[in-house]
Amino acid sequence: MRYKLTFVAGLALGYVIGTRAGRERYEQLKKSARQVAQNPAVRNTVESAAQTGREAAGKAYHSVSDKVGEKFGEVGEKMPASVAARVRSLKERSGAGEDDWGTSNT
Repeated sequence: MRYKLTFVAGLALGYVIGTRAGRERYEQLKKSARQVAQNPAVRNTVESAAQTGREAAGKAYHSVSDKVGEKFGEVGEKMPASVAARVRSLKERSGAGEDDWGTSNT
């Protein structure tokens, strides 16, 4: 419920700011946001955070798969067949070297 209330409050605030500022101010804000997003320092930070997230996800995957009996593509006795099939499909997808957005993992 708290998240819904926060979303509605943000929506109302955005509407009020948008109607008061007008189109010109909107374009200024849009231009500023684009400049920030294209800043090399920001892009490097975003890529670094993404890489760190991928590494953490890989470590978590290996930790969990070791605990439930999934090793080197063999299904352990502890893992249900449906989960093992999903893990195999994710492994096959991740082998392509691209994430869900079609960008490289480098």
